[in-house]
Amino acid sequence: MEAFFNEIFDYNFQCNKRLIDECSKMSELPPRTMSLFSHVLNAHHLWNARIISRPSEYVIWQEHDINDWADIHYENQRSSFEIVSNADNFDKRIDFENSEGRLFTNTIKDILFHIINHSTNHRGQIAVDFRDNGENPIGLDYVYYKR
Repeated sequence: MEAFFNEIFDYNFQCNKRLIDECSKMSELPPRTMSLFSHVLNAHHLWNARIISRPSEYVIWQEHDINDWADIHYENQRSSFEIVSNADNFDKRIDFENSEGRLFTNTIKDILFHIINHSTNHRGQIAVDFRDNGENPIGLDYVYYKR
């Protein structure tokens, strides 16, 4: 399980890094892209914080300056790798309160997979936003990463 999560978090890291690099080249970033990618970063941070029982530094739809994206992304990745490396039981249940104050429980493996799936979903929305704003989306499919 550890090897699987290390690989998909590396994939996620590479995708987000490429997206940050591409966005940094744009003279004007589409507002929806700014909002969606900040949300991706915030959600990743929030889920990591839930797993390690720490308060989140960000709220879910908080927007970040593009100049801060790489640092937040790197810290998210470092924290996720630490979680994966230190997990002795991926089926351990984590109790947490969502942003609306409702209580839930999920396993570490479910939360880790959710981080990746959530990021992929929003990167797809960002690709559409690129196209809607006259930009060419970048190919971030898993199969491209594996080549």
